[in-house]
Amino acid sequence: MQTLSTPISSDQSLISTMIPRRKTRPVRIGDVTIGGGFPVVVQSMINEDTLDVKASVDAIRRLHSIGCEIVRVTVPSLAHVKAVGQIKQKLIETYQVVPLVADVHHNGMKIALEVANHVDKVRINPGLYVFEKPNDQRTEYTQAEFDEIGEKIHETLEPLVVSLRDQGKAMRIGVNHGSLAERMLFTYGDTPEGMVQSALEFIRICESLNFHNLIISLKASRVPVMVAAYRLMVKRMDELGMDYPLHLGVTEAGDGEYGRIKSTAGIATLLTDGIGDTIRISLTEAPEKEIPVGYSILQALGLRKTMVEYVACPSCGRTLFNLEEVLHLVREATKHLTGLDIAVMGCIVNGPGEMADADYGYVGKQPGYISLYRGREEIKKVPEANGVEELINLIKADGRWVEP
Repeated sequence: MQTLSTPISSDQSLISTMIPRRKTRPVRIGDVTIGGGFPVVVQSMINEDTLDVKASVDAIRRLHSIGCEIVRVTVPSLAHVKAVGQIKQKLIETYQVVPLVADVHHNGMKIALEVANHVDKVRINPGLYVFEKPNDQRTEYTQAEFDEIGEKIHETLEPLVVSLRDQGKAMRIGVNHGSLAERMLFTYGDTPEGMVQSALEFIRICESLNFHNLIISLKASRVPVMVAAYRLMVKRMDELGMDYPLHLGVTEAGDGEYGRIKSTAGIATLLTDGIGDTIRISLTEAPEKEIPVGYSILQALGLRKTMVEYVACPSCGRTLFNLEEVLHLVREATKHLTGLDIAVMGCIVNGPGEMADADYGYVGKQPGYISLYRGREEIKKVPEANGVEELINLIKADGRWVEP
């Protein structure tokens, strides 16, 4: 067996296991910063009709209180704009300031311009921002037709860009694979290239007006399309010297286990490439269910530390206690803590080695007894019945315990 003549230092080891993140410009959304090396931000969107001010305020409070750092609301009409202003004021009066994003679709030029006064960011969809009347007989777009629509987009987008620029606010250029503009479909096909070109068209308009507080997203319901689109966007931006932050998401991921797996497959794949500055898990469930999934992805990748990291073996014939039951007990007793790694291992064979990086270890060393570790050091052996209680006492003795 070949061995290293010089052990790897702890610093070298740390560098080799960290995910290098793509450098992006910082963009402020209220009191939260996306990009610029700041932690990946978790956000979501309420389901309530924005016209129902009380229900919307309650929904935003629920999300924000469990860790949702930016909240999006839909604004389909000018009546909804007025409601957004009321929602913002109610949050200030009854809770606190929450970074808000307005979602504007379908010829939303006037709506976007008005709501920009009440929110921290406006999200527009390039495929829907300027209506292009479908023509079933069309076989191609001439360059003149393409340019004419481009000029119309510039004309309608300019007031919004100027407003956001002058207020120091932000815009998300949110491309969706399922709603590409007709001329993009004709020119580039239903492809990641079409998505990227759609985003670049809007970015160039913003840049021509000296506006750079941009965040870009290229979402799709199919993971391979979503991943390809973001990777291509990064390639194009690097070629063009652009450093805009990216908002990651698999749109319409569904619900339950598969919705979570699908979202994780797309988002985590890109994050491990160093791509992504903010994420949204899109589940067909209550928005509150999205936040734990987002933080779990970031924690698993070592990008954020927001909860206890549990290390546990899968159990085997050597296991000396009911591992699933004990892990549940340990988790319930310590899940409110932050920043700890706790290992629950069924036997001594692999336990100490596999949990070497954990802050605390709970190991079955002999029938009826538990060995408690601090890092690699065995601290004490206690009866199994007292194991969880003694683990808590050890954490308390180290001054790392907080009451739930």
